[in-house]
Amino acid sequence: MSIRFGVSPIAWINDDMPELGAGTALSSVLADARDIGFLGVEMGGTFPREPVALRAVLGAYNLDLVGGWFGGGLLAHDARTEIAGAREHVALLHAMGCKVFIIAETSNAIHGARATPLSAGPRLSDETWPVFGERLTAFADFIDEEGLRLAYHPHLGTVVERPADVEALLRHTGEEVGLTLDTGHAALAGVDAIGLIRAHPGRIAHVHCKDIRGEVFARGEATGMSFLEGVLAGMFTAPGDGDLDWDALMGALADAGYEGWVVVEAEQDPAKADPKTYAALGLATLEAAAAARGVAIDRRRR
Repeated sequence: MSIRFGVSPIAWINDDMPELGAGTALSSVLADARDIGFLGVEMGGTFPREPVALRAVLGAYNLDLVGGWFGGGLLAHDARTEIAGAREHVALLHAMGCKVFIIAETSNAIHGARATPLSAGPRLSDETWPVFGERLTAFADFIDEEGLRLAYHPHLGTVVERPADVEALLRHTGEEVGLTLDTGHAALAGVDAIGLIRAHPGRIAHVHCKDIRGEVFARGEATGMSFLEGVLAGMFTAPGDGDLDWDALMGALADAGYEGWVVVEAEQDPAKADPKTYAALGLATLEAAAAARGVAIDRRRR
């Protein structure tokens, strides 16, 4: 197995809260990513969406496109409608040589609502899960036919958040539905990321690594904070600056034979947490953990 390290631009420019990093030039984000040593970057809201333009922008910094978030609406309409709405995004990923299609159901999500507490997040009824699972599996079949792997992203403030939600998702979908394992969202939702990797190694299609400050989250949860308020308070940070055990994570990924991108990500206020400093810490932490567990790192630029 081998892994490649990429980074999310969300620490520099936050798409959920545009005032965080507003005015930051995309060129500055990409230069930082290159200089730190990342091989790729995930899509951000300020990236061009036309393949020729995007290839030129990333190529100037010798970076690959890792992938890009797609907000799903399978609770609002059927798989055929979702497929029609995703074709342009699929074409862009194809053109950029991406391997995964990252999706989360956002039709009723609250993670972008600053005044809504996380405790008010959406839940699916026992009757709704089979319908959602069937639609998501059909959508994943389309993604598979297009030569990509669907990587569903459990996310705070959405219908797939808690351990029971993740287990229901796995129970009601086929193997075509892979997971984006996001260590920060998993930990704060009570999901055992290591256990999930070991129980369902074939489902791990993509990995986001961010650290957590559990005490910050616990204090905010007690006062009814929203997701965005939690971000501002500092519930997330880069690997190496929080509570999580990265050697254990790399060991589990190694045992699972995971190959692909491992993305450093941490939603923070860039005015308080310099993105380049924290991203560099995250990469150094994960490289050390990979070395400790004998995980091969692919350092080739393509």
